[in-house]
Amino acid sequence: MKNIQSITSAANPIIRLTSAVAHTHRRAAKEGLFTVEGLRLAEMAAESDWKIRHAFVTERAMTGQRTRILTNTLLERGIPTFLVAEKLFSTLSDTDSPQGVLLVVERQKVGSLDTLYQGRRSNEMPLYIALDRVQDPGNVGTILRTADAVGASGVILLSGSADVYSSKVVRATMGAVFHVPFVLGVTTGELIHFAESASIALLAAACDAEARTHFAADLRRSVLVVLGNEANGVSEEILHAAEHIYIPMRGHAESLNVSAAATAILYEAFRQRLYA
Repeated sequence: MKNIQSITSAANPIIRLTSAVAHTHRRAAKEGLFTVEGLRLAEMAAESDWKIRHAFVTERAMTGQRTRILTNTLLERGIPTFLVAEKLFSTLSDTDSPQGVLLVVERQKVGSLDTLYQGRRSNEMPLYIALDRVQDPGNVGTILRTADAVGASGVILLSGSADVYSSKVVRATMGAVFHVPFVLGVTTGELIHFAESASIALLAAACDAEARTHFAADLRRSVLVVLGNEANGVSEEILHAAEHIYIPMRGHAESLNVSAAATAILYEAFRQRLYA
């Protein structure tokens, strides 16, 4: 294929950089890069406005029409794209069954809560979901995916939450990471001040005597819902400042998984706003 280059050596600087980014969190953060692996995720990255540094494909992957179309798209955009052998690709991959497609993508500059608010759609009542030290990558990725599905205004990740750029989180988002706005490394104080200054109702998931069901909460107004750490829940500082809501249950389960709770709340907001 025209303009596609081959790399055969593991000592190649581009291979060494990509391997470090794929397997070393600190190096990836230092370089401001992360990897996107798999055909569908790569397609969604290519369709977004995120900057792709370079790409790798294998000969086996190139037998597929979708991979060839993706490769042509990347080449037309002037993105360096390299053909590598399966064995060399496996040194870059973070999955058990590599699909033979991997992109190295630039991390977006960390925005602020004010930037998130200013970037909302005009005339909308903002709907934000905030994660207070949610540490499981699968949960964080699934919540980003659900937030994208309901058209949420953004996801706010407080300090101590899983790294949104880790391969496990990126895979769990199923491409939503490229579309839903998010802010990282927010402190509890910053979150509370943001809600107060922007006149956004601050709600926290908590099962206590003060809480009412999420069905009874008015989710049509400007609202920011906080979900807490899998083991310890929402921090006391946020609980003190927020209205408390809970998801009712009839069975014997002690609680819902945090991503399941996020789905229930976000879709109740979706229902109230569009179908009530």
